[in-house]
Amino acid sequence: MLLQVRDLAVGYGGRTAGRTVAQGVSFDLTAGEVMCLVGPNGGGKTTLFQTLLGLLPARAGRVILDGADLSRLSRVAVARAIAAVPQSHAAFFPFTVREVVVMGRASRLGPFAAPGRADVAAAERALAALGIGHLADQVYTEISGGERQLALIARALSGEPRLLVMDEPTASLDFGNQARVLGQIRRLAEAGIAVLFSTHDPGHALLCADRLIALHAGRLVADGPAAATVTPDLLRLIYGIDVVVAPVPGLAAPVCVPVVD
Repeated sequence: MLLQVRDLAVGYGGRTAGRTVAQGVSFDLTAGEVMCLVGPNGGGKTTLFQTLLGLLPARAGRVILDGADLSRLSRVAVARAIAAVPQSHAAFFPFTVREVVVMGRASRLGPFAAPGRADVAAAERALAALGIGHLADQVYTEISGGERQLALIARALSGEPRLLVMDEPTASLDFGNQARVLGQIRRLAEAGIAVLFSTHDPGHALLCADRLIALHAGRLVADGPAAATVTPDLLRLIYGIDVVVAPVPGLAAPVCVPVVD
């Protein structure tokens, strides 16, 4: 088992003070599996991800990575195993896309070391895997939002992680770029990488996730195969609205449509 989460409580301020935003969270994630996390705004999704990345301490419970307690691993060890893709990235310097992707090799470099040929080669492989090799010499700040998101995924992949954590990777993307990112998530899993991503669109789970977990009122209220777990009852509980989940002829996955009063 690649990742094991056991009775985890997440929040701010350490174990004895501060605020808990979610607790009692337990799940497992294996290599090559895509897991989708859904939940309302402010429900603890990003805080959970930050805890899984070791950026926030767990307030209770354990995160076990490859059989080792995450809290006992070095930052370098965690960074080599888990890569993160943020919702967005504000860039201020005119780096090329290749240079941005090479930055994902930082965990593989020693102190004060410069990237070498092997690092550039890893970046080139990541660009090719995402189908954006043609963007390598373009300026990162001048490409489209969808292309930047693919570049951020390539940056994460260049570090050769076993687990990719993606916080709302389709946020602010247009319809076509959302589909491209979701397709890449599926292909990454087929290559053996575990992917954990969050979204506000439960239909995304139906399109590319093997499993779905849901946070509501600070608790994990669902964990199961995406196709069986995305139901009108669950979506009503989480979002407080009625949703139709229905098959469409010619499509492999059903669609989710909110009922508008």
